[in-house]
Amino acid sequence: MNYAQYVNIKQGSASVHRFSNGNTLPLIQRPFAMTAFAPQTSSESSWFFHPQARSLEGVRITHQPSPWIADYGTLVFMPQKFNPRFSAGARWSGYRPQEAVLTPSYMKLRFLKSRADFELTPTQRGGAIRVTFSDEKDNWFSVLPFRDDARYEYKPHENTLYGYVTNCCDDDAVNFKMYFVVSFKDGQVSADENIVGGDDVHSIANNISGEMAGIHLKVLGDKVDAFVATSYISLEQAKLNLLQDTDGKNFETIKKEARDIWEEYLSRIEIETDCEKQLKTFYSCMYRAFLYPHKCYEINENGEAIHYSPYDGKIRKGVRYTDNGFWDTYRTCYPFYSLVAKDEYKEMCRAFVNDYLECGWLPRWPSIGERGCMPSTLLDAVLCDAAVKGITDKETTEQALEGMIKHAATNSANDDYGRSGAESYCKYGYVPIEVHKESVNLTLDAAYGDWCIAQIAKILGKEDIVKEFSRRADNYKNLFDAETGFMRAKYMNGEFRPDFSPTSWGRDYTEGSAWQNSFAVPHDMEGLSELYGGKEKLIEKIDELFATPPVYEVTGYGCEIHEMTEMAAADFGQCAISNQPSFHIPYIYSELGEVEKTSYWVEKMCNEVFSYEDDGFPGDEDNGSMALWYVFSNIGIYPFCPGKKEFVRTKKLVKNVKILGKDFDADKFTGNKIAYEDIVK
Repeated sequence: MNYAQYVNIKQGSASVHRFSNGNTLPLIQRPFAMTAFAPQTSSESSWFFHPQARSLEGVRITHQPSPWIADYGTLVFMPQKFNPRFSAGARWSGYRPQEAVLTPSYMKLRFLKSRADFELTPTQRGGAIRVTFSDEKDNWFSVLPFRDDARYEYKPHENTLYGYVTNCCDDDAVNFKMYFVVSFKDGQVSADENIVGGDDVHSIANNISGEMAGIHLKVLGDKVDAFVATSYISLEQAKLNLLQDTDGKNFETIKKEARDIWEEYLSRIEIETDCEKQLKTFYSCMYRAFLYPHKCYEINENGEAIHYSPYDGKIRKGVRYTDNGFWDTYRTCYPFYSLVAKDEYKEMCRAFVNDYLECGWLPRWPSIGERGCMPSTLLDAVLCDAAVKGITDKETTEQALEGMIKHAATNSANDDYGRSGAESYCKYGYVPIEVHKESVNLTLDAAYGDWCIAQIAKILGKEDIVKEFSRRADNYKNLFDAETGFMRAKYMNGEFRPDFSPTSWGRDYTEGSAWQNSFAVPHDMEGLSELYGGKEKLIEKIDELFATPPVYEVTGYGCEIHEMTEMAAADFGQCAISNQPSFHIPYIYSELGEVEKTSYWVEKMCNEVFSYEDDGFPGDEDNGSMALWYVFSNIGIYPFCPGKKEFVRTKKLVKNVKILGKDFDADKFTGNKIAYEDIVK
């Protein structure tokens, strides 16, 4: 079976700032690779690709995990003809998007203005490029600026371009540079007539540097191949990366290698269905599952893993991964890896703990450096899930626990790190209104994180920690208001905020209202049920949630945010399946024993708001998290509580399923849960 034929890598890319159908990019990269590529249709914002655009500004090296996070380490390649230009407004070329070939392992674009075909296939830390012009007259290979300082040096005797860029996000990344090597093969280029541009560009022979610097290299003929490699460490390491990725290979062998790797990853779950739309949607989602987090470590001449550390700018031993927001991805991505990518999951956990050893805090939203974009420390769930499933080794587990206990008790001087309001949470048993915004979510997430700490401590035989943090895991109860049936924010004196509305977004809640955020107690739904007066009463509350129209008040934000618009568009009551906090809500029924109710809503959602099309998601896809909600929902299981060795059950939506080549049928199980061992055995 050719799985890639069912993948639309543009799925979810038909998005704009005010309405997300995924906010994705069509990334040509290898699974979890360090370097990705995407067509650039407009550089005016972080939404730099739209499938309906009719123009191209080039092909970008990108690491962007989300338009809300933005890009770093970027460089743009573009074939040009006659009078090459630098600015996007002057250089753009028309193209026919319906003729473009975009697959996980291969891209082919036709630049109409330069009458050139641009082909690309990815490697681990770069890629292979082939440019074919219509004739030999005045052809150029442009390497173009994005922002900030850049440097280029073309060495004619090597037919190779060397350089670095410094563009980075708004994170703290000390002395960040992305070094690159472009080695030209099967064709010659020349810098004797190079054209450089920018406001502050210095050119000495073939050595060019400055703000917004770029270079146009003359192509001597009508065709050229180029092998590209990147490094965060040095030019020497970039050269070594190029050798490791391409030695003894040509464009076609690299292309086949990339295709075969993707086929292996996509085949890790095989489904059988009579519905082609379902097949295409499923494997388009499977593709998105393996894009992030990005590896950002490299292999030195001794075969050792080394990496650039953004915390001090030093080169350190060991592995590192980046470009992931755990607030989003803990819910589905890492439980999925526990089934089909255990080796990668183990390495990721080691990498996240390495961050703790280097900067003193476990990461929260790393995108080369720490962004601190979303609240809380949901990496707790990622590390806990791996530990209870036997994926991490003892040293990693012990060091993870140390880091988790630190952020559970200590405020960081930099709000990008650790739990916001940690010390107040310890004092009051909740985060008070006076201390931090979004205090309800901070409290509930902290209680869940405390439960995760207790589970890891139990594995390590640390009973005193188990006792303390098991007690703290009940702190969610401190915000429950029995009168309204919602979690509500409290002042330090223990009183609830008086002006409460269950449809008021923001202020005390993260990207939602009390409806979307009051049931975030995955570790103790039994205890939550007791607060409502029993399981039946909680089920009635979830029934009310689905029956309540998707209205919203902008109170906490002062204006409408796109998540509000998307909840109303999806129209499943107050279940905003368009955003991560609602992912588990339809599965609460199954957790409480009502599998049929879960199955009804899950099937309805999968059929109505998911597809393989360019607008195929109901909201931000976020690094594989929403794609994997769809994957789990189709095969009949869901990781309701990462950190527990079980999945809740729903009716499978496909005829047959194989996981890593073994038959799996969720419908053959009785009860509402399936043990992890029964899936991976």
